[in-house]
Amino acid sequence: MSFHAWSVFALFWVVFVTSPGPNAVNCIQNGMTFGFLRALWGVLGILTQALLFLVLSAAGITALLTASPTGFFIAKLVGSGFLIWTGIRNWRAAATPVHLTTPPSGHIYTRAFLIATINPKSVAGYLAAFSQFVQPDVPVAAQMGLIVPTALTITAASYCTYTGLGAGLGRAALGAVGNTVVRRVMAGCFLFYGLLLGGSALSTGR
Repeated sequence: MSFHAWSVFALFWVVFVTSPGPNAVNCIQNGMTFGFLRALWGVLGILTQALLFLVLSAAGITALLTASPTGFFIAKLVGSGFLIWTGIRNWRAAATPVHLTTPPSGHIYTRAFLIATINPKSVAGYLAAFSQFVQPDVPVAAQMGLIVPTALTITAASYCTYTGLGAGLGRAALGAVGNTVVRRVMAGCFLFYGLLLGGSALSTGR
């Protein structure tokens, strides 16, 4: 994987994991309720889900590349379509208030893992993201050796930050994350990436 390809992936992943959603809200409210250090169990739950889905995505892409280059090409188009759909969905939902619920005192890790797992951008989102950046002419395992640590590091930094904001700023942090303008800017990023990557897949062909 070239430095350029890695930097594009890293930038995309920053947008992917920092866009306001259930994980961010959960981290903020965990920080507010339990304090920063104890709330880090929630971040660990998200990272467990992320590692699991990264492995599943890598396995799915490997299977597609092995079975059919055409299938991989179609996966790239479906992936870009998913990103466009996510952008439209998030744009329309941006004006909807963010709801804060009080999490139970225990099971911080389990609750965070489950929230991350049922997040609409979970399985399909990970596969969509990976299908755009994996190079068919380079062994997948070699690329995963760079992509997975990058994704996990950015994911950890993002949700530790959200947790810290919740612990330090409380409801003000939730208000900032729920800001309509912020949410629509992030939705626009998804739309931009989806259109750009879809156009790139079509221009290169199968």
